[in-house]
Amino acid sequence: MEDLYELLEVPRDATQADIKKSYRQLVRKYHPDAHPNDKDAEERFKKINAAYSVLGDPEKRARYDQFGSADGPSFDGGMGGMDFGDLFGDLFSQVFGGGMGRRQANPNAPRRGGDLEMVLRVTLLEAAQGVARDLEIPRWEKCKACDGSGAKAGTKPETCTTCGGRGQVQQTQQSLFGQFVTVTPCPTCHGTGKIIHERCPECGGRGQVRRTHKLEVKVPAGVERGTRLRIPGAGEVGVNGGPAGDLYLVTDVAASEQFERDGADLHTRLVLTYPQAVLGTEVEIETLIDGKEKIAVPAGTFHGHVLKIKGKGMPRLNRPRSRGDLYAHVLIDIPEKLTDRQRELITELAREMKAPVNTEEPGLFDKVKKLFN
Repeated sequence: MEDLYELLEVPRDATQADIKKSYRQLVRKYHPDAHPNDKDAEERFKKINAAYSVLGDPEKRARYDQFGSADGPSFDGGMGGMDFGDLFGDLFSQVFGGGMGRRQANPNAPRRGGDLEMVLRVTLLEAAQGVARDLEIPRWEKCKACDGSGAKAGTKPETCTTCGGRGQVQQTQQSLFGQFVTVTPCPTCHGTGKIIHERCPECGGRGQVRRTHKLEVKVPAGVERGTRLRIPGAGEVGVNGGPAGDLYLVTDVAASEQFERDGADLHTRLVLTYPQAVLGTEVEIETLIDGKEKIAVPAGTFHGHVLKIKGKGMPRLNRPRSRGDLYAHVLIDIPEKLTDRQRELITELAREMKAPVNTEEPGLFDKVKKLFN
């Protein structure tokens, strides 16, 4: 079992803020879009998300620090996370016929279906407002032609006569230490407990077929890149009437050209002219959700100054009424070309401020050179 702290590249005493920061950096580094043909990067991306789902939650992190698992105690004595109960249970069930260990599972008992995981890509606006998506999920489903039995229509599977439907057989051997009983899967039915003489042509006797399942899912407002959404019962179908597994959607929020996200806060650029920054003004700024908002720019605003617009950021997941802030980073626009009047006024201002500037007009040669360039 890989160490979750090593996966997120943080020390064990890292703060929650450090864990979150490292997680975001690693997600950007190993994102599948950045490595479209790299399976190792995609696998690393999934492991990073799984690690953060534990270490990003203080309660799960505490259980992991104490027991080595987010679910509770586990016994890992340098054996790679091996469960000694399973080890000795299997040993005694094979050697002594199950009298001192766990019994072999009934092959006809109901079994839960497997879980599925998919990446769901949304825009920043969809992440802010929430969105409903129609998904097509490839999964194994019960064959309708044979109703999951695996036998051709009009026929039924028969109970295996070798094992009596148990799916396992016992062999008794005599030794110096007494009688030993070994339990192995039935060689006739291969552990299923049933014999199918005529297989269903639709599923080939499997009882399941691969189909595309259509499902509408609702993505709540406030999801971030790496958020895992659980859809109960949308995974693989169960076996022998067992419950279906779950579907896990890992959200991937696309980058925006206008806004940079930091948790629930958003950052954007606000371009001002020199007179606006010096004298102050009131301008309109584009927000992600609420359209345009008027904000006051104080006199003397400098390049790089940050203006805060409270409550205009992203909603927080599962707390839609709580929102982050929008931060506008001021950029002073310096014009590349000036009219004669503009040059005259700026030159006069420079003299008034006693600031040395280049007041020479470009010569004819410079103008011709610039024209051809």
